[in-house]
Amino acid sequence: MTVAADVDATDPLVAPAASHVVIDNERDSPLAPLERIELPHVLSGAQGTNRMGGLCYLQAQHDLDAVRSYLHRYRDRPQALRAYTRELERLLLWAVTERGKPLSSLDVDDCEAYKAFLAAPAGRFTGVRRARNSSRWRPFAPEGLSADSQRHAVRALQAAFGWLVKVRYLAGNPWVAVTLPATVEREHAMQIERALPLRLWRKVRALLDARARLPAVAGVRWRAARAAILLMGDSGLRITEAALARRERLRWYGADDVAGDDVPAGWELQVLGKGRKQRTVPLSRACVSALREHWTDLGMDFNAPPASAPLMRPVWIPPTTAARRRHGTSVTDPEANHVHGYSGNGLRALTGWAIAQLLETESFSEDERRQLAGTTPHAFRHTFGTQASAAGVPLEVAQKVLGHASLQTTTLYAQAEKKRVRRELAGYFDQLHTPDDLGNGP
Repeated sequence: MTVAADVDATDPLVAPAASHVVIDNERDSPLAPLERIELPHVLSGAQGTNRMGGLCYLQAQHDLDAVRSYLHRYRDRPQALRAYTRELERLLLWAVTERGKPLSSLDVDDCEAYKAFLAAPAGRFTGVRRARNSSRWRPFAPEGLSADSQRHAVRALQAAFGWLVKVRYLAGNPWVAVTLPATVEREHAMQIERALPLRLWRKVRALLDARARLPAVAGVRWRAARAAILLMGDSGLRITEAALARRERLRWYGADDVAGDDVPAGWELQVLGKGRKQRTVPLSRACVSALREHWTDLGMDFNAPPASAPLMRPVWIPPTTAARRRHGTSVTDPEANHVHGYSGNGLRALTGWAIAQLLETESFSEDERRQLAGTTPHAFRHTFGTQASAAGVPLEVAQKVLGHASLQTTTLYAQAEKKRVRRELAGYFDQLHTPDDLGNGP
């Protein structure tokens, strides 16, 4: 056998941290993520041409220090931290290796060149997804960036450089002179057409229930996948909201019959959504039952949880230093309780696996198979919005559960449901009339 060059053959429980990589302006310079980058003095930005003279509000001696200070602002916002880290490390690697400049020496022409680079990254910058400690890690996926992602990248860099000017690390922000990449303004930004029809949604749920009854390891993974899918499909959670959900935020409320207003007992979950806005969403009995079984697989009592615990977490943690650290588990004591649950990517992989497995069955028609093949975790959130509208849930109630800032956004689900009703009834009406009965006008 041939062992790939980036395979670490040391004991995973005692493996040292990934070594740093010196990045320079040589064409064959290696690439590495931000936490592993080292820069030679001439490219460090210590003498950057755009550095602000006099008092700087940061204790940053070079560009890497300044970037880390900026990212530290998002230490309690993991999704934003990942996004800004991705954009800044991409620009830093490009500036040093392609332009031979430190970050703090970039001018407007450089920024325009990088904007063009985003549309077609060089081959050595692209690669399939790899661990950040792998020598095969690359900052861009093989397919590059969509127009919307290019636009998001430029906006993120405009904001980051603006902050560096504000704290007097940079003298000016060259990105303010760069126009945003052109994008097509879609009629509806949300891809609500990916929502599963009720019949298909019920079929998926029934299959998940059947797979969850499988014995041994297979059943454990299916029970976790079912709990994740029902969290998104029955309560409209975004995947990051489901990943960050905490057991201590899940509360039981009793029945309320004040002034004849009959409110049944049930469970509700407080989640932290976009813009760090909290909201409370009810959980279905099926979802809570799935979560109970998932907790049983974890060897924990759902009704007597610890003071703080993720609502969902992997049952088995790989015995590597990185995995143990990511999930808060002690490397020397693998049995210690970890405090971090699934990551967003972890839940995406879990639900993607479940959908792929279901598609291998003979349970779906060709149309159902085609629709299910394009299902993403966010499609389950759209499924909740569409089915809630079909069930007559008031728009303002659905808006609060989904966490939409605007009622107009929630209204799209009602419009989608009306179109579906017209489409289904059109086929039905066509069966009732002869061709002579059909008119062309209103």
